[in-house]
Amino acid sequence: MKLQNKIAIVTGAASGMGRSIAHLYAAEGAKVVVSDINLEAAEHVVQEIQDAGGEAFAIKTNVASEEDIQTLVDTTVEKYGTLDILVNNAGIMDGFVPAGDLTDELWERVFAINTTGPMRSIRKSLPIFIEKGQGVIVNVASAGGLNGSRAGMAYTASKHAVVGMTKNIGFQYAAKGIRCNAIAPGAVETNIGASMGQPNEFGVERAMAGINLNPRVGKPEEIAKVALFLASEDASFVNGIVLVADSGWSAY
Repeated sequence: MKLQNKIAIVTGAASGMGRSIAHLYAAEGAKVVVSDINLEAAEHVVQEIQDAGGEAFAIKTNVASEEDIQTLVDTTVEKYGTLDILVNNAGIMDGFVPAGDLTDELWERVFAINTTGPMRSIRKSLPIFIEKGQGVIVNVASAGGLNGSRAGMAYTASKHAVVGMTKNIGFQYAAKGIRCNAIAPGAVETNIGASMGQPNEFGVERAMAGINLNPRVGKPEEIAKVALFLASEDASFVNGIVLVADSGWSAY
């Protein structure tokens, strides 16, 4: 097992890619903290993991709340004694809203969840990792963090920020035994679209201009395998990178 006895937090773990990551980490021996704003769904994932012979517990977390982030990490350490792996997966879309229609409210909400949340969870976890002399951070960025128009302006900017944050932390804390990498998924079958509401007509038209070049839509389980690689010792020499998983969409 690649994550035997490791303690892993996965945010946004009640559905989609987060759920698949939680399941795979548990199957590989990790004790998984299933963190999500939807506690009922998170508890269902925990039950699935336990039924399969794994170990996990659920905790309600709004990643936009500093208090919730503090509680998430503190509860994890209280229950399991430490933390080894942090997966920042929770995120929302922005309805493909272009710059001309963007409101401060939407901008701030998208950044609070997609960028500030991961920053705070990393900030809270770093002292634990530094004291141990080891730790792994896996951020879920996006193809939208590497390209200009895979979403609206707020989402695009928020995921570009996650990419920069990943590289900054990866290099600055490498000598402390800490690795920080990101995954940039392309189109994947998840329910993130439910966070959008009514998409902006102009924004969708511009963002979808290259969708016919996409070879296929991925499955959450495929992203989970990338997250397993980055969290495991198989990636011991991999740090500060953004691993694109999009079936070659961005290679055109």
